[in-house]
Amino acid sequence: MEKLLLLMVLFATCYAAPQDLSGKAFVFPKQTSTAHVKLLTNKSKFNSVTACLRFFTDLSRQYSLFSLATPSHSNDFLIFKINSKDEIDASVRGKNARFLAVSLERNAWHSMCATWTSDTGVAQLWVDGKPTVKRFIHSGRPITGRPITILGQEQDSHGGKFDAQQSFIGMISEVHMWDYVLSPSEIQLYMSSDHFIPGNVFNWRELEFEIKGLVLVEDEHRLEISPIPIRSDTWRLY
Repeated sequence: MEKLLLLMVLFATCYAAPQDLSGKAFVFPKQTSTAHVKLLTNKSKFNSVTACLRFFTDLSRQYSLFSLATPSHSNDFLIFKINSKDEIDASVRGKNARFLAVSLERNAWHSMCATWTSDTGVAQLWVDGKPTVKRFIHSGRPITGRPITILGQEQDSHGGKFDAQQSFIGMISEVHMWDYVLSPSEIQLYMSSDHFIPGNVFNWRELEFEIKGLVLVEDEHRLEISPIPIRSDTWRLY
C-alpha cells in the first residue's frame, strides 16, 4: 500500500486545494519529454507580469524555467536558458528578447525575476539581485486567453509538444507571479526572502498545481546545498 501511494505521488499527483510549499522544492531528476508541474490559476488577462523563482541545476544545455502558453501563443510568457551561454531569452506573445552576460554558475542556487508590461512593451530580468538592461519585446496588447503554465518543460503548443532536450533537470522553488510589475525594492525583498508580498497569480505559500510524471517535492534542507532560508511551515498531502 505504501509503495502504491508513493507511485501515485510521483507519477500522477493532482492537488485540488492550494498547498503551502514554504521550505519545499520541486525536484526534476531526469531528462524527459513528459514530466512537469502545471500551475493553476483562474486569471486569463495580464496587462503586466512579474514572475520570480529560485532554481538549481548543473545543465549547460538549453532548458526552460517558466513556460506560460495560451491558445493563441505557445510562448506567451517564457523564460528560457540558451545553449551553454550565459544568455536568457524572454518571450511575450510569441516575440522575444535576449538578455546577455547573465551570470549563471552551475551547481548553485540562483534567484531570477522577469518583468514585462504591455504599456511600453519593455521587459527586464533580475538575477541574484542584479538587474539587466531593459529590452523591448511586444507592446499594445495584453496576454489574454486561458493560460497553461508549466515548470520543467517548454510548450510548443498549448499544454504540450514538449522536447526532452529543453527539459529542466534540477530543483525549482519559491515560484511567484504577479499581474503587475514589481518595483526594484520589491524585487530585492523577494531576492532576500525578506517579507515580500506574495504573488497574486501564483503564490508558493498557497499554490494550486498538478504533477505529471517523475517530479518530487522535497524539503529544501534535505538538499543540503540550498542557501535559501528554511522556514518552519508544515506541509502535507491531501
